[in-house]
Amino acid sequence: MARRWKAATAAALAAAVAASGATAWWLSGDDGLRYADDYAGHEPLRVVGYPSTGSLRLTQEVVWRLADGSHDELAALATSDGSAAEAGTTAENWVRSFQEGARGPVTAEFHGEGSVRQSVVLYFERSRQVKQLKLRLDGIGGADGWRVLLRETDPQEAAAPPTWAPATPGGTLPPAVR
Repeated sequence: MARRWKAATAAALAAAVAASGATAWWLSGDDGLRYADDYAGHEPLRVVGYPSTGSLRLTQEVVWRLADGSHDELAALATSDGSAAEAGTTAENWVRSFQEGARGPVTAEFHGEGSVRQSVVLYFERSRQVKQLKLRLDGIGGADGWRVLLRETDPQEAAAPPTWAPATPGGTLPPAVR
């Protein structure tokens, strides 16, 4: 019922914006409509810290692809730092490890100032798992937008929580990390 309400709300909002002749950045083109549909069809992401617009959107998309089990679409969000094979294997590992947790409440804690790169720690409430994402602008001068590093081909490495992150969102970092 809640999903239907969210989908109907997103559709009504998109129709109202279209009827008014206005164009919102998040509703422009097919990508914007997909984003609105994804936003309506998934659990809201809780946020701690200071994301940029791009790092927040990418983080949401990573969590949504995990929840949907879409390892191919997750791999498509990879930085150019690794190979397509590495991104694909890592995406499969992440989906296998975090899909259940991503289907419930998730908090994303953003670390760093986020102008060109940002570290994000995901806290999956349902599964009590913690995962670090490494995000950065990709391409020449950031022309390819925000991407996530997907180079954890070892399933144990992919599922391992970060050793430096607070145990809970908004918690205190260990003294050596501050």
